[in-house]
Amino acid sequence: MTLFDGISARLVDTDRLSVNVLERTGDDPATSPEHTVVFVHGNVSSSLFWQEIMQDLPSDLRVLAIDLRGFGGTEHMPVDATRGVRDFSDDVHAALEALGIPTAHLVGWSMGGGVVMQYALDHPVLSLTLQSPVSPFGFGGTRRDGSRLTDDDAGTGAGGANPDFVQRLTARDTTDAAPTSPRSVFRSGYVAAGYASENEDVWVESMLSTSTAGGNYPGDAVASPNWPGFAPGTIGVLNTMAPRYFDVSGIVDLAQKPPILWIYGTADAIVSDASFYDLNHLGALGVIPDWPGEDVAPAQPMVSQTRDVLTAYAAKGGEVTEVPVEGAGHAAHLERPAAFRQALLTHIGYVGRPADPAPPTEAIILRSAD
Repeated sequence: MTLFDGISARLVDTDRLSVNVLERTGDDPATSPEHTVVFVHGNVSSSLFWQEIMQDLPSDLRVLAIDLRGFGGTEHMPVDATRGVRDFSDDVHAALEALGIPTAHLVGWSMGGGVVMQYALDHPVLSLTLQSPVSPFGFGGTRRDGSRLTDDDAGTGAGGANPDFVQRLTARDTTDAAPTSPRSVFRSGYVAAGYASENEDVWVESMLSTSTAGGNYPGDAVASPNWPGFAPGTIGVLNTMAPRYFDVSGIVDLAQKPPILWIYGTADAIVSDASFYDLNHLGALGVIPDWPGEDVAPAQPMVSQTRDVLTAYAAKGGEVTEVPVEGAGHAAHLERPAAFRQALLTHIGYVGRPADPAPPTEAIILRSAD
């Protein structure tokens, strides 16, 4: 794997599997949990995506990024989707336990946001940073209140994966020869128009580390009598976020509520109230034929669902900071690194929060002779 200056990788053996962890070479393993930040990547990616922000954080923090099972350098073991994302969150906990880290500030991107929310339901954390997180009710197939559209979650899970995209992941396609090439998907889905980086090859390398073996990405599907004709199976990455298996809205009722930073791009094509990865939205646009209509298969209001749950979290005593990043897509940490860095450091208490309202200022007028 391509590692940036000052970043190292090692395998951490746990009682569950071997987990690949990125670290900064100068970081002190004795750093307190209050100064430890752990990054968790999203779907079809790996820890490589965090390297720029890892480099940019202050040197007196301990910063790590973990590969989830079936991604990057972590063991490619099957994913039991009937546990939601608990296979992933339990792996993260096992890795931190093996590293002697009892708690930390957790940062989760996209599916990783769901993983760290599940982690917080099961284990103590100091804070959560959710970057463009999957809705607390999963991906697809729910109304705004989280209620499921069908008993079998038709149209969600592994059946929604584009077969050509999966084939190109398997073939390690690095080109932009087709809209379904991983590089093309990165440009159209992961970031907003206009983003450019000398590290794009590394981001594509990260995507191509996704295992497409049985039990990993995307998973299995079963036939459904409901539109569009399939429902999630029981294994694989995409099925972990099917609403029958995934619901982390219970964070609202946590007795000890870690502060939450919710940061997202306003031009996100993946996690949105009108997501181009939601088959019901694509049906409404006519991309997928025979859509049964808004009453039967409405698009999932993903951002609104997250806002509703976090509003309820705050109403029950939790601290929530919402940071929309104007014009950014699904990867604000790549597209607007300064904004992401400032929001994160403020959130974990490393830098002071600006006064709100700001204190009065005094105007000083100088004569030109001065």
